Amino acid sequence: EVEKIQIKITSLGLTESRITADETIQQLFVECRLNNFLAEETPLSLPKPPGGQRIHYNYSTVINVDKENNHAEREYLKSILLKPDLPANSLKFTVVSDPPEDEQDLECEDIGFAYVSLKEIFQKQRDIIEQDIDVFDSQDASAVIGKLTVTVEALNALRSVHEECKHD
Repeated sequence: EVEKIQIKITSLGLTESRITADETIQQLFVECRLNNFLAEETPLSLPKPPGGQRIHYNYSTVINVDKENNHAEREYLKSILLKPDLPANSLKFTVVSDPPEDEQDLECEDIGFAYVSLKEIFQKQRDIIEQDIDVFDSQDASAVIGKLTVTVEALNALRSVHEECKHD
């Protein structure tokens, strides 16, 4: 039962930016990606919140990393723990603008990115519980456009993977 990573996307708040000013950006959903294996997204897109307010997704998902069925994910977790030069941002959250029903010619557009380092969770030996993480502008990685509140419970799975590394 420890062989999983539990992820929850609780809410999103935006600061005043090009995003809040852009009238074509109306509905937002959030995608969560583990490297290139797995992408999960909130089933709902919600109306873009005014600056200073939040929209609540309360979306939970589980990434299974057991040996039997999820070998690739597990090997990736091993590589995060063992390779110091691997980029640390192993979980990537993308805030995506969902075009309105009547504007189907518009594409979904990535407007911001937020990151959680599984390596850091392991180093600190602490899961991330209902924590605000910065959302960076997709067009300017130095600009923070908002905060995403997330939970990432990965420590037990990472410990299990780490134990296995020691035996390999």
